[in-house]
Amino acid sequence: MSTRKPLVVVGDVLLDEDIEGVSTRLAPDAPAPVVDVTGDQRRPGGAGLAAALASRGGRDVVLVTAMGDDPASDAVRRSLRGKVRVVELPLHGTLPVKTRVLAGGRPLVRIDRGGGDPGEPDQAVRDTLADARAILVADYGRHTASAVRAHLAEVAPKVPVVWDPHLKGDAPVPGTRLVTPNAAETRALCRGGGESLRDYAERGAQLAERWKAAAVAVTLGERGVLLTRPGAATPMLVPAPYRADGDPCGAGDAFAAATAAALADGALPEEALQRAVEEAAAFVAAGGAGNPSLWRAQAAGRAEREPVSDPFTLAERVRSRGGTVVATGGCFDLLHAGHVGLLESARRIGDCLIVCVNSDESVERLKGPGRPLNPLADRVRVLAGMGSVDAVAVFDGDTPAELLARLRPDVWVKGGDYSAEDLPEAEVLAGWGGQAVVLPYLDGRSTTMLARRAAEAAAPVRPPGR
Repeated sequence: MSTRKPLVVVGDVLLDEDIEGVSTRLAPDAPAPVVDVTGDQRRPGGAGLAAALASRGGRDVVLVTAMGDDPASDAVRRSLRGKVRVVELPLHGTLPVKTRVLAGGRPLVRIDRGGGDPGEPDQAVRDTLADARAILVADYGRHTASAVRAHLAEVAPKVPVVWDPHLKGDAPVPGTRLVTPNAAETRALCRGGGESLRDYAERGAQLAERWKAAAVAVTLGERGVLLTRPGAATPMLVPAPYRADGDPCGAGDAFAAATAAALADGALPEEALQRAVEEAAAFVAAGGAGNPSLWRAQAAGRAEREPVSDPFTLAERVRSRGGTVVATGGCFDLLHAGHVGLLESARRIGDCLIVCVNSDESVERLKGPGRPLNPLADRVRVLAGMGSVDAVAVFDGDTPAELLARLRPDVWVKGGDYSAEDLPEAEVLAGWGGQAVVLPYLDGRSTTMLARRAAEAAAPVRPPGR
């Protein structure tokens, strides 16, 4: 990732408040729930949340927004300090404040107050947009995008622009690389039709033509994201990796921020959307914008991006919160039912599963010429795509001992009919108090057997008597 130019987020900042509590009774004077408050949280919302999410991992992010002299603006400035650089437009009025009252984690009511109009952009705003590596417009209908629209139109042909639209906001500028309306916004903008994928594909293509955008990605919640282009007959569906049960507040910002960050890194739109769908699902599963650890991690700051899929970072994170790190290993040349059962069982033992996989050279030494049947990159991708696998690590030796010494898992898992004490990794695990265990393994399943069966099936059949 280049640090020469920043990712620039343009849009309306809000102050989000969550008042959390429990409700076990109704008020005596009205049929309204009484909430006993247990805590509250304040954080940047809107474009402020998108900018904070984009800055995770140390990415250089500049936020262009309108703020004033009111307490809400000051609170947002304090929250963003050290995370993103802020280039301000004057705000004539007060920053909007959105307050949710939650009971048992579920919203009961939302209270909105405040608001104002942005003033004219200065030279600092123009210079910031001109120097951007990519731009995310997080439009919340409060007219910041309108105030800088002419300058966005100038840079759109030169840098990737992702536009997260709002029904009360401006249309994206022509030349926008990717527009990301949700399903409800798409239906409101294109009346008629149903809610099938075909209906959304037609609406997306229609909006792309109307906005003169390179592509429109319609976000469909649990169904994923539908990528459409002007005049394209066949859209591309990027499905959600899993159903994320959690607070969806801020999921759209997480998706848009990840999309813009991926484009800033040089990804194609299809690649950017795949990454963004995964990150948005993980964001919701972790509790959404209301997850306090999100903001603690932001405050700590890091010099490099640390994706959860990195095995060493993952192991350290799980250990730091008192979790159990589980690891297993093997060639995993042809993934079969025995592998799947082992990995699913291993994942249930702890809080994460890291798979240690032999390199191509290691497999050849162990299995002989002609192996592996699948190269390392393919084996890693298949393993990483399994829901039971949290990360994959590669080792070159005949055993994973050196890799395990770095990972230091709490539990090492193997499948088979031998005892845990006989495992060569058991002694290594004992060095830091880890435990080697053996799990049941489906009989009759092996890569060697599958390869032999395939070879026999491919062999020519000789006529009788010859």
